[in-house]
Amino acid sequence: MVANIYDPDKRKLLSSLSHGSIFLSALVLSIGIPLVILLVSDDPVVKANAREAINFHVNVWFYGILFGILCWVLLGWPLLGLLFVVQWVMPVLAIRHCLQDPDEPYNYSFIFHVL
Repeated sequence: MVANIYDPDKRKLLSSLSHGSIFLSALVLSIGIPLVILLVSDDPVVKANAREAINFHVNVWFYGILFGILCWVLLGWPLLGLLFVVQWVMPVLAIRHCLQDPDEPYNYSFIFHVL
């Protein structure tokens, strides 16, 4: 049986910080945090969580632009409202998962993966 060589508290902190960075802003600054964590950390679970957070950021930006364009035909307004709720709820669920089960990376549902 192999012992876990990674610090579970550090794993919880960095994984939660990766997912929670979307609350800082919708700008490029918020994606910088998981990107730096991805490049600096050597923990595979933290790297997987950072990669998933980056993918979630890209999805939020993409759908925000798409739904913003659809606002011209009035269809985008309810979709932007739904995106706003998803942007707040999904990272909270990811942070909760990272704190409860730090040895398993969190995977967002219904997103496309760029990274």
